[in-house]
Amino acid sequence: MNQTSHNQLQPTLWRTCRVLANRQRLNILEELMKQPGQTVTEVALRIGIATALASRHLRDLNARGLLKASRENRWVRYRPCADPTVPQAPRLVQALRETFARQPKPIDFIFRMATAFTHPRRVQIVRALAAGPLDCGDLRSVTSISLPAIMRHLRKLRDRGFVATDPAGRYGLVRQESPLGVDLLRLAGPSTS
Repeated sequence: MNQTSHNQLQPTLWRTCRVLANRQRLNILEELMKQPGQTVTEVALRIGIATALASRHLRDLNARGLLKASRENRWVRYRPCADPTVPQAPRLVQALRETFARQPKPIDFIFRMATAFTHPRRVQIVRALAAGPLDCGDLRSVTSISLPAIMRHLRKLRDRGFVATDPAGRYGLVRQESPLGVDLLRLAGPSTS
C-alpha cells in the first residue's frame, strides 16, 4: 500500500470503528450475516428496535462500506457486502464475517476491538509504534500529543490487547491472532500485521 492511500485510511478507520462500537449496529450486522437481504422493517422487527432507529443504523453501516443497499421494487434490501470504493471495506467485511462465525460472543468481541480505534489519536499512536517500541517521551515527541492524553490512549489500547510494555517500560504493538485484530492493526499502521 502506498503512503498516500494509507494516509487516506486514517480518518476512515476511527470513524468506521465508531460505527462498529455500537451493540445495536453489531446486532443488525449479525442478523444480516445470518439472513442477508432484509429490509429496514424486517431488521427492526428481528432486533426489536424502532424502524427509524434501524434505518439510521443501516445507513451508518452502509456509509462505512460494510453493507450493500439494493432497491427491489419499493423495498431497499441490505446485505453485508464490501463497497469496492471504500479501500479497507473488503478485508474488514471478511474479518467481521469470520468473527461472527468463529467467536463465541462475537458482538462483545467486535465491540471491544473496535473501541480500541474510536479516536484518531489512538490510530496515530499505533502508527508511531509500528516502527518499534517507544517510551512515553518518545511517543510525545513523535505524535505531539500531550502526556496525559498519551497515557489515556495507551491505557485503552493496552486494555484492548493491542499494546503492551516491555521490560524497559517501552510500549509496543501486540501481535494479533484474530482476523479482525490483524486487519485493524493493518489499517491503523504500516507493517503492523
